Amino acid sequence: MSSNSENEKSVESNLPLETINNLLSTGNWVYEKSAEHLKQYALSVEQYNVLLLLKKLNGESANLSTIQNSMTSKMSNTTRLVEKLRLKGLLTREQSLENRRKVEIRITDKGLLLFAQMESAQMKTEKEIVSKLTKRDLVTLNKLLNKLRS
Repeated sequence: MSSNSENEKSVESNLPLETINNLLSTGNWVYEKSAEHLKQYALSVEQYNVLLLLKKLNGESANLSTIQNSMTSKMSNTTRLVEKLRLKGLLTREQSLENRRKVEIRITDKGLLLFAQMESAQMKTEKEIVSKLTKRDLVTLNKLLNKLRS
């Protein structure tokens, strides 16, 4: 028969694994909820993130490197994402006249219109995903997640 201190050590030693599995499961759950919502706009989570970055730039251009660095998944194929969005007319991709290696990527009016159309539904979905957490919980969670990644 094991003692309480052995049980505590066992639970304590499994805590990092339990935490990692919990983070992975929660991340997947959030991704699935987001993907399900974005499907009605014919966007993937990654495509939405590219458009969101470009929208935040207020008409300024971004390059592939800037977009890649802002992606939640560093494994995203940024070139392919940008091309799919270009084909949908949601962004433009132009080579710089001064430097042919530099590509300037901007959101289009059609992309901005799509954001305007989906804004309230997007906010509702985001609130639903975190609905079981208080504002204080969210602040604490964000601090802890940032601390974990730092």
